[in-house]
Amino acid sequence: MADVIVFDLYGVIARTQSPEAIRRIEKVAGVSGESATAFWEAYWECRPPYDAGQDGAAYWAAVADRLGTRFPDVPGLVEADLDSWVDVDEAMVELVVELADRGRTLGLLSNIIDELVPRFEARHGDWLSRFAALTYSCRIGVAKPDPRAYLICAERLGVAPGEVLFFDDREGNVVAAREVGMRAEVFRSPAQVRELV
Repeated sequence: MADVIVFDLYGVIARTQSPEAIRRIEKVAGVSGESATAFWEAYWECRPPYDAGQDGAAYWAAVADRLGTRFPDVPGLVEADLDSWVDVDEAMVELVVELADRGRTLGLLSNIIDELVPRFEARHGDWLSRFAALTYSCRIGVAKPDPRAYLICAERLGVAPGEVLFFDDREGNVVAAREVGMRAEVFRSPAQVRELV
């Protein structure tokens, strides 16, 4: 039985960007077709420093530089981007509450940008309060799969890495968690989590 369970946020409890959100971002950025493909490549390639605490303006400047362009409405782009990351999987939220009610110690380890944290917490503070530790990449200065992120998370929970069962939707993050001693699984579904815990 796993008593200390750490979840990734996006792709596990929170939903990734919907097609509608993606189209909204593309519209504000003024991209389509091949330019949209290049935009998303730059969006993700420039993301790690943003996840680790970089200022939003610097992030979007880096994306624009990568593309050799300028965005006409950076505040609108920031807003569309933040809004694209606030939806959750209600089945997973129910599971979080259930596990907390059963006495499990829960932790969250998420690569997340600083501007998004207050917005996400304002909307989802009720169930986030069930976590013993919320470890955000932007607040600790490192992002998964950096080994330090996992060690900081375990330390905040007051346990050794080997006492943690960790779920993430990305194989690379799971491998990195195992390398620091955590038991880790690629997230598939709430049913999978129930079976393993």
